[in-house]
Amino acid sequence: MDVPCLLKLMMMLQKIRTGWNVQRIFYLLAGTGIMVSSIIDGQWIGMLLGGYFTAMGFFGFGCAAGNCCGGACDTPAKIKD
Repeated sequence: MDVPCLLKLMMMLQKIRTGWNVQRIFYLLAGTGIMVSSIIDGQWIGMLLGGYFTAMGFFGFGCAAGNCCGGACDTPAKIKD
């Protein structure tokens, strides 16, 4: 393995081990539930949707990480004159 790949792997493992919060756990559990239910019912589109939510919770990206899809959720208040 070359150095950039090893560095990316270490960063990914660090992301998985840290930053857990209630929202991230909820996405992980809800996504897993959607996947299991979809597999039992044979609904493969639902399995993909559940896999997406599970990945969001597991890897901590998007809204599951609490950063609203990579940007800050805070917007400055508009002051009316």
